[in-house]
Amino acid sequence: MQSSGHHDDDPRPQEPEKPLPSDCCESGCPICVYDLYAEQMQQYREQLAAWKRRHPDLA
Repeated sequence: MQSSGHHDDDPRPQEPEKPLPSDCCESGCPICVYDLYAEQMQQYREQLAAWKRRHPDLA
């Protein structure tokens, strides 16, 4: 039996892992690891905002 405070079927989004300084080669790649991270963070923020709207009791 599941208690009312659990949302196992809709878990809170997890923040993406920030790249380490050594992950960037500093050679001006068209798509840098920092660009990918920025995109992942934007998606995370949008997903987290939507999750908080669905679960105001847990936000």
